[in-house]
Order: sequence, then C-alpha cells, then structure tokens
Amino acid sequence: MKKLQLTIYLNEADRMGDIPLHEDVVRRLLRFEIAGTTVTRGLMGYGKHGKVHRKRLFGVSDDRPVIITAIDDEARIRPILTELKAVVLEGLITLQEVEVV
Repeated sequence: MKKLQLTIYLNEADRMGDIPLHEDVVRRLLRFEIAGTTVTRGLMGYGKHGKVHRKRLFGVSDDRPVIITAIDDEARIRPILTELKAVVLEGLITLQEVEVV
C-alpha cells in the first residue's frame, strides 16, 4: 500500500512561543488527524549553517537534531504542508512515497 512519508528535521532548541517546535508540530499533525507521528532525537548532525549539533559533556545539550516522521495518505499529508512551512523556518521538510507492508 502506497503512502506519503513526511519528515521534518529540526533543532531541539527550536521553539514556537513557550513550547518546543517539535511538540507544536506534533500537535498540529494530531489536529489534522494524521495517522501517527514519531519524534526522534538525533545524536549528532548539522544543517545549512554548518554548526555541528551534538550531545555535550555529561549528555547535556539543548541543540541536538530532532526528526519528526509521519506516514499517511497523500490526501491527509498535503493539506498541512502550508501550515508547517509557516512554522518550520530553519528546518527542512521532505516528502517521499513509501510502501507500507
């Protein structure tokens, strides 16, 4: 069965007002009734600015990479893209067709 995978790459320090941006995005996806979403915290990474984000001494860091993944029908994913692009200013949003088995 063909589905669309939405992947959003953020920084753990990205915020929407008082809450982490990844939490805001997950709540938006829930409001649009996307089938399911997973937030994964990365160990290390960098983006277009070339700054390496990684876990620091004693595991403390507030800028590690965060990846949000959601998979659903294209008809459910596409309507939320405009809203997501308005709030994900420094991150990266990708779409790809996947096969769910």
